[in-house]
Amino acid sequence: MNLKPLKIGKWEIKYPIIQGGMGLGISWDKLAGNVSKEGCLGVISAVGTGYYEKESYVRQKVEGRPLTEKEFYNRDALIKIFENARKICGEAPLGCNVLYAINDYGRVVRDACEAGANIIITGAGLPTDMPEFTKDFPDVALVPIVSTGRAFKLIARRWEKRYGRIPDAVIVEGPLSGGHQGFKYEDCFKEENQLENLIPDVREEVNRWDKNIPVIAAGGIWDRKDIEKFLSLGANGVQMGTRFALTYECDASDNFKQVLLNAKKDDIILMKSPVGYPARGVRTKLIQKVEKKEGPKVKCISNCVAPCHRGEEARKVGYCIADRLADAYLGDTENGLFFSGAYGYKADKLMHVKDLIKELVEE
Repeated sequence: MNLKPLKIGKWEIKYPIIQGGMGLGISWDKLAGNVSKEGCLGVISAVGTGYYEKESYVRQKVEGRPLTEKEFYNRDALIKIFENARKICGEAPLGCNVLYAINDYGRVVRDACEAGANIIITGAGLPTDMPEFTKDFPDVALVPIVSTGRAFKLIARRWEKRYGRIPDAVIVEGPLSGGHQGFKYEDCFKEENQLENLIPDVREEVNRWDKNIPVIAAGGIWDRKDIEKFLSLGANGVQMGTRFALTYECDASDNFKQVLLNAKKDDIILMKSPVGYPARGVRTKLIQKVEKKEGPKVKCISNCVAPCHRGEEARKVGYCIADRLADAYLGDTENGLFFSGAYGYKADKLMHVKDLIKELVEE
């Protein structure tokens, strides 16, 4: 099976592979820049940019952490990340992943557009007002992440009515992905919610709007065989996260990568999150402490996501997601929260982005 280029809005990607936007600090300039350079779509995560380059762009801190959402989603740092990624990939398309659940969503989307993002990807909620924040940037393609055809219909109907446009592509994420899921805990295990059953449903709904809109499969895609499987089910491309996290160019610390490399199948679990939906990651020392109600104190310095209600949900769950993801990025294996896709245990070594893409695209 030949892999055809992926066209999203006015942007063409040589290979139909999107690197998932992974925060905090997993996919920034080095990873996204190199992925785009090699012909796939590199995606910069907008989460926690205040931690970039040892917080050198942050003006206000408390206990060494960016204070409030303004500093946590730091505009100057995001612009610098894009600038450095461009030095690697040149004019190749670059994406930015901005979670809908974050505080200051609209401002961060505008920041990403001004920084030079060609494609904005948004999940963690239904971004019914996404075009509102990009109307000054008509060339920027908009890609929501959904879990059902019904969700796509709701977004497309609202966008068409309010803004006279529909999504340029859609990512369909199944419950084997790393990080936050689009289903409640028990629903993640239902057969009808597995990715191979979601793709035909979303494809059917998308075709009612425009058959040329690309459908991109995400969650649990590991190798060329998986890519071909989902293309045969009606997808036009795939999104892969964990495989790109396990590259030398990944922006996270060596400790982060080693935690993922050491993880066995039973170590990768669904855990509770302050966001309100389960998240998939590695059962580390942090999770063991949280289970015993001995986790680090929740202080809500950065006020990262709206569903947490200023630390209220974090206290119920037992950890602050902003602080713990930051610790993972920095390599703190004692207190860090390490997300991984369900098949992260399959990796036994790091690869260079160039070699990984070569392995994925060559028959």
